[in-house]
Amino acid sequence: MARIERESMNFKLPKPLAEALRKAASPQPGKTATDIVIRGLLRELGEIPGVEQSTEARLQKLEEEFTKLRNNILERDNSSTDSTEEKLETINNRVAQLEGALIAIQRNGIASNNRFRYKNSGNPYNQSGRPPQIEALDEQKLALRLNVNIPTLKEKHTTLTQEEFSEWSKNRDRAKYMWRFSEKDKLYHPVK
Repeated sequence: MARIERESMNFKLPKPLAEALRKAASPQPGKTATDIVIRGLLRELGEIPGVEQSTEARLQKLEEEFTKLRNNILERDNSSTDSTEEKLETINNRVAQLEGALIAIQRNGIASNNRFRYKNSGNPYNQSGRPPQIEALDEQKLALRLNVNIPTLKEKHTTLTQEEFSEWSKNRDRAKYMWRFSEKDKLYHPVK
């Protein structure tokens, strides 16, 4: 690397600035008072033909450019937040539609599988050819079966009539069973 010719200049600095410069300077390369002043001048004046910038000065300039770029991107993102939210809402709606279609396909597939299996009496544990009876369930198991949480199940049980609850549970049950609560055993019983 070619050595650049330097010229001595005599100028006066405010005392606090001169003290800070002496404090920051060290004998390490790139840390002398002269190097610090050169970096400051290059930052203020920009590129000067014939003066090679130090790596640190170039990195500092790149950092400033990255900061400006980041701010521009943030400003652009903030201005397009509405359209981004609309796109996300559209995607969420589409995902919900696909989930609904998948559940319907699964329900239809399970129902047709069960009909085929039981008609042919291929089940070695069920010699009668009829589907096995589903047992009564507690609220935790029924909530899992209906794919709801326990507070929602309790709320529906207390706010709906027995017929409304049965219809609601039928719409949520994958095998289309209605469920009724029995005060005797405190369990939910299936009704086909």
